[in-house]
Amino acid sequence: MSGEINRSDERVIRARTGLVPVDLAELWRYRELFLFLSWRDILIRYKQTALGIAWAVLQPLLNTLVFVLVFDKLGNFDSKGAPYAVVALAALLPWQFFANALSESSNSLVASANMVSKIYFPRLIIPASAVLSGTVDFVVSLVIMAGTMVWFGVPFRWSLLGLPLFLLVAFAAAFAAGVWLSALNVNYRDVKYVVPFFTRMGIYLSPVGYLSTLILDKFGPGAHFFYCLNPMVGVIDGFRWCILGAAFQPYWPGVIASLLATSVLLVGGVFYFRRMEKTFADVI
Repeated sequence: MSGEINRSDERVIRARTGLVPVDLAELWRYRELFLFLSWRDILIRYKQTALGIAWAVLQPLLNTLVFVLVFDKLGNFDSKGAPYAVVALAALLPWQFFANALSESSNSLVASANMVSKIYFPRLIIPASAVLSGTVDFVVSLVIMAGTMVWFGVPFRWSLLGLPLFLLVAFAAAFAAGVWLSALNVNYRDVKYVVPFFTRMGIYLSPVGYLSTLILDKFGPGAHFFYCLNPMVGVIDGFRWCILGAAFQPYWPGVIASLLATSVLLVGGVFYFRRMEKTFADVI
C-alpha cells in the first residue's frame, strides 16, 4: 500500500505504516525524476563560479596540504611508513564526499520548495538526489588520488576493488544524516547553521588527519569501540586499507559498529522523514 489516498482531485500524503516505511515500487516508478534532480544538482553546483569544476580538484589538494603541514610537519603523526599525503588524501576522499553531501541534502527540501508545495512525488528522492550528485566530485578526487599514488610510488593493489563498497557505506551515512536534517530543516531553519559547524568539527573528530588506532592506543579498546560509532570512522579506515594495504587493516569490530550506527541512523531517519512528510507542503 503506497500511503496516498485519492479524494476527488486531491492527494493526501499519510505516513506509511508497517515495518517498511518506504514504497520501493513507487520510488522505482519515479527513477527518472531522481536522475533528473541529480543531474540538475550537478549542473548548478559550480554555476557562476570563476573556477567551476576546478574546485573539485582544489578542495582535496588544499585540504591535503593543510593536513600535511599541521599533522605531519608540526604534529609528526604516525603514518606507518606510508607517505602522509596519501594517508591524508585517502581519508579526505570519503570525508569530503560525506560533508558536501550533508550540506547539499540538509537544505534540499527547502531549496525545492516550489516542487514540494505544488506536485506530488516521493519526497525522499530530493535528499537522495542531492547525495548522489556528489559522486561527480568524488570521481574527480579519485583521479587526483591515483595521480598522488603514482607521484609517491604507492602501488595499486587488488584491495582497491573494495572502494565502491565503502563508498556505498559513505553514501548511506550521508543519506541517513541528510534525511534527518532535511526534514528538521523544514521546521527549524537553525539547521543551516548547525551543519557547517558539524562538518568543521567532524573532520577533526573523525580520523582524517590521524589514524583511528591513536584512540585505541591512548584510551583503550572500550573508548575506541564507542569512537567507531561515528559512521565515518569505519568508512575512512576502509578507504585507507583499500588504498594502502594490509598495514592499514581496520579494526573490524569498529567497522561493524560504524555499520550498525549507520543502519540505525538510516532507519530512524527514514521513519522520521515519512512521518513528517505530510506537513512539508504546508510548512515549507
